[in-house]
Amino acid sequence: MIQFNTVAELVKLAEGKELPIHDIVVAREMHDTQRPKQAILEEMQRNWEVMQASIERGIENEERSVSGLTGGDAEKIYEHRKGGYLGAAALSAAAYAVGVSEVNAVMGRIVACPTAGSCGIVPAALYAAREQRHVTDEAIVGALFTAAGIGMVIDQNASIAGAEGGCQAECGAAAGMAAAALVELAGGTPAQIANACALAIKNLLGLACDPVAGLVEVPCVKRNGFCTVHAMLAADMTLSGVQSVIPVDDVILALDTIGRSMPRSIRETAEGGLAATPSGKALARRIYPK
Repeated sequence: MIQFNTVAELVKLAEGKELPIHDIVVAREMHDTQRPKQAILEEMQRNWEVMQASIERGIENEERSVSGLTGGDAEKIYEHRKGGYLGAAALSAAAYAVGVSEVNAVMGRIVACPTAGSCGIVPAALYAAREQRHVTDEAIVGALFTAAGIGMVIDQNASIAGAEGGCQAECGAAAGMAAAALVELAGGTPAQIANACALAIKNLLGLACDPVAGLVEVPCVKRNGFCTVHAMLAADMTLSGVQSVIPVDDVILALDTIGRSMPRSIRETAEGGLAATPSGKALARRIYPK
């Protein structure tokens, strides 16, 4: 039986068995669900297909959400990708992430990864990686299991819910998952995968969950784009040899501690942060007139 409760345990298992992290995660899933490996792999492949479809719809989407708060921004970013400061790779990834989140806002089909509010980050990072590195779908499915393993640990030891831990728990967790997956796709070691996760999460600690009018739109949609680029930088820093001084499991511990200490007003209640600004309140009154 393969079990792990921390990222360090996951890395130790992978190193000890001389296997990639995704094989350890798949083995645990086989044990926990009592399902054959092929069925588990096929389910993740279907998830990847949904992710791709939501990206492709998202970068062409001009439909606005029912609230009118979001829609059409992914297309704008994508059209600007060759003329921006960040370059085409990063801007494409940001467009993909915003697109998936806009598809979510218009009630399209997405994969909650790990949540609907952070649904664009992992798919966008992997879609961009496929374009850059020409990796196979099989490799991406493996990377998705690596991301899932990281998400499982975060969920066990902290939270992936904005209502519990703020957006650091949603977009922060997704950024850590995405960074880990990117390092695996680049041929990184299990230890490097853990390091990238630490870099991504620790630089999003304290991020409030403050949705305007209580909707997963502002600032959530654009935040998906920002956090995707953030995850890419964490991966690149790691692959360049940069080390996180604080190990990933301590970063996750800090994520939990900070989340518990956050005021209720900035944990998805729409009572604080951007939601409580004059413009945020005015938008809420427009959307929900008395």
